[in-house]
Amino acid sequence: MTLRNRWILIGVVTVMMTYLALPSFFPEKERGKHWWLRSEGMTLGLDLQGGVHWLLRVDEKAAVQRELEKVQATITDAATEAKVSLAGAEVKGDALILKGDVPGLRKIVDENVRIVDVDESDGALVLKLQARYVRDAIDRGAATAVEVLRKRIDEKGVREPVIAPQGHGRILVQMPGVQDPAEARGLIEKTTFLEFKQVLDAAPNQALLEAKLPSGVPEDQQIVLSETRAGKESEALLVPKKAVLKGDMLEDARMEFDRRNRPIITFQWNSEGARVFRDFTGANIGHRLAAIIDGKVVTAPVIQSKIGRRGEITGDFTRDEANNTAIQLRSGALPIPLVLEEERAIGPSLGADSIRDGIHASLLGAGLVFLFMAVYYSLTGLFVDLALIVNVVILLGLMSAFKATMTLPGIAGVVLTVGMAVDSNVIICERIREELRLGKTPRAAIQVGYTRSFWTIFDSHVTALLSSVILVMIGRGPVQGFGVTLTIGLVASMFTSLVVTRALTDTVYGPNPERLRI
Repeated sequence: MTLRNRWILIGVVTVMMTYLALPSFFPEKERGKHWWLRSEGMTLGLDLQGGVHWLLRVDEKAAVQRELEKVQATITDAATEAKVSLAGAEVKGDALILKGDVPGLRKIVDENVRIVDVDESDGALVLKLQARYVRDAIDRGAATAVEVLRKRIDEKGVREPVIAPQGHGRILVQMPGVQDPAEARGLIEKTTFLEFKQVLDAAPNQALLEAKLPSGVPEDQQIVLSETRAGKESEALLVPKKAVLKGDMLEDARMEFDRRNRPIITFQWNSEGARVFRDFTGANIGHRLAAIIDGKVVTAPVIQSKIGRRGEITGDFTRDEANNTAIQLRSGALPIPLVLEEERAIGPSLGADSIRDGIHASLLGAGLVFLFMAVYYSLTGLFVDLALIVNVVILLGLMSAFKATMTLPGIAGVVLTVGMAVDSNVIICERIREELRLGKTPRAAIQVGYTRSFWTIFDSHVTALLSSVILVMIGRGPVQGFGVTLTIGLVASMFTSLVVTRALTDTVYGPNPERLRI
């Protein structure tokens, strides 16, 4: 590449990276007001801009109960098919109690369920999950919860959150820049189960409905309540415990507005859900169907016609409530309730202190390096200093372009990158000095110095790059932030060491190489 083309490349890259990096030095509310602040800039991590930090734990009792409920369903279906008497099946605590034809039920359990220990007590079978399957249930629940939480938080628009397993049954959640921790907590903790159930009976309140059931609520039925915004009971409905449809068959859910501009939730079933919903509504025209979210009746309209793939839920929603509920339905229900073990709110003042201290440390380190290079290598050292400035500009520009997150360890990565860039230039300068001592002309010394230093610099950068890429791929939070900064910095260092300093050297010493002082 000719010297002219090298300078064109350097100029284009520097201008472009400056344009991308500039918004990072302005508050987010100022970005976009001017044409030179149109890019998004870097995102600051939790340790720099503040936010919230949670450590969540899977509810072990709930995990065991969910697993036993699956076992219960399996045994119930198998007993029905084999015509074995099953008088009762109930999950109590960490055990599933089966009553009926005990020998027949034991045979069904042995043939269909491999994850439980079986005991007999008071003429009933007592099934308990084996210890290793308890652990598996917790780990599966945590893994699924991570994906559900990631979808919910991404839908909420939080940039660069950290959502990752943290040991057995625990989940780490960090949300940088969140201003309302209470709202975020509700989004994370809320389970959000959607069920559609047929209304069997109704009354203005629960007492009146129970009065209509002198023998009590049947075992396979339950009473659910519809409440006003103020939390007052408005209607009590008798519904089956078994739902017609559940939210796990949802394909999509969105917040929209009706003709009166009131928030509603529209939903769409998958193919299986659409078939079930179409058949049920077609066979029950004139009957009421209750939409129940988290055990509370949202709406219970009369079925007017057959409904297929799409439907809507109306209720006393605010816009935020409808939007959050749609997000939760769309992202799926948490498989197991989560317990908030630890909560920390990190204020922006702590981040401001970290940024200020990090900048001071970076400037001090860079200043000492610049001074050393200028004194020790004379004019060539000044070329290195200019290249280091371009290096930092490219680093910040690329981080802005890739929407990378700057963390406190990331600032350390910037300082380390500057050190590695200096190291590369020291190798080149010392190689040129060595060639001059061997009697080479200045022009030849420059040529040989850059040519023979290339592979040394390339090898050192590639080995460091492999390590930094691994940090990016498997690291989380601050470790990943350090890896991102180091990876981008290594690429920038290669460019400035081998292109920028060479262009400066050839421009100044090319016409008069005998002026070389190093």
